Amino acid sequence: MVLDALIKIKNEIDPTLTFRRSCREGICGSCAMNIDGGNGLACLTKISSGSSSMINPLPHMFVIKDLVVDMTNFYNQYKSIEPWLKRKNPPQTPGKEILQSKEDRKKLDGMYECILCACCSTSCPSYWWNPESYLGPAALLHANRWIMDSRDEYTEERLEAINDEFKLYRCHTILNCAKACPKGLNPGKQIQNIKKLEMTTP
Repeated sequence: MVLDALIKIKNEIDPTLTFRRSCREGICGSCAMNIDGGNGLACLTKISSGSSSMINPLPHMFVIKDLVVDMTNFYNQYKSIEPWLKRKNPPQTPGKEILQSKEDRKKLDGMYECILCACCSTSCPSYWWNPESYLGPAALLHANRWIMDSRDEYTEERLEAINDEFKLYRCHTILNCAKACPKGLNPGKQIQNIKKLEMTTP
């Protein structure tokens, strides 16, 4: 894998080489970078045989050093959608979990698997042009994850908070996000769902 090569370079050739990595199993999202022109995880990307590879940091992000980019804005956007369960009424049985049907749980498939690697957002031209105002594919995918959660009681408030010309509607359905996602998710589909809900929710 590309990550193995980077570790070998750091250990044997250039100890100053800087990159993020942790799990080596495609779970943490730390080793996201641009490999041969496409965003992906170094730990899941095989070394191309018989040819050299071009490794760059994630595009259109401030570079701290080598392959490490500043994720501050990306995480702030994720935080802004309040990615946690919000309730107006306490559970019927204090101290017990809030139950959810199998059908409602299935609605979260394709969203909860996101590992916040930023491959999708940094492959999106709309995000390149408006990184301070457009929330981007990753944050909006997570927004829809909580909007669709049957246990959450702030659906209308969540929809209202992102019903904005820039926060939501900068998405032009280019779908680079779906191509770049190393987990096979489709953030563009989730963004379209939010837009539909914005039109149908009073």
